[in-house]
Amino acid sequence: MAELSETDKRLTLKLVWYGPAQSGKTTNLMRLHDLAQPELKGEIMTLETQNDRTLFFDLLPIGLHTPTGWFVKLKLYTVPGQVMHDSTRKAVLSRADGVVFVADSQRSQSINNGAAFDNLAENANRVGLDFSILPLVVQFNKRDLPDILSEEEVRARWETAPWPLFFASALQGCGVLETFRALLAAVYRSLDGELALQTRLGLDITGFVDGLSPEIDPS
Repeated sequence: MAELSETDKRLTLKLVWYGPAQSGKTTNLMRLHDLAQPELKGEIMTLETQNDRTLFFDLLPIGLHTPTGWFVKLKLYTVPGQVMHDSTRKAVLSRADGVVFVADSQRSQSINNGAAFDNLAENANRVGLDFSILPLVVQFNKRDLPDILSEEEVRARWETAPWPLFFASALQGCGVLETFRALLAAVYRSLDGELALQTRLGLDITGFVDGLSPEIDPS
């Protein structure tokens, strides 16, 4: 859960990219890392298997200054998509403040997408997160590949879902930042409702989301 220090005007959030194996979770984080200026970003750490799949998680700590003087540190993680690593997924998901579900747009991956989403809902409940109110954004990745579901098909399947829906090609960098900003907006709406960030603490949510300025953590 969010770590808040009113004395230091510092807020730390944990954001998790979740989805089936090889859907592009790691590539999303790598593209976000690329978008930050070289002198203003932390290191991205990856532990991979021999076949280049993420085994445990990636961690990309970046910081964002708000117009009202707050420093918001973001810890970005991915989970391993392979079925055998469910215990690691639960550990990484624990205490998350928001989640991006990264689906694979290829038609052949529809079943895997559904199983991974069900796994997200189950694991959220297992680690004490209320899935019904968890800030969540859905991204259909790999739009650059052939034989993918059309946007119309995806929207038809997800039209009753309450979560924002984005289309992306993380490999090309398309849709990655838009997904990230939507997640931040959802997380801050949730926190503002719980902690009255704007009225009680002067944390300008709108200005923060609209004016992203990645910086390395000064501590």
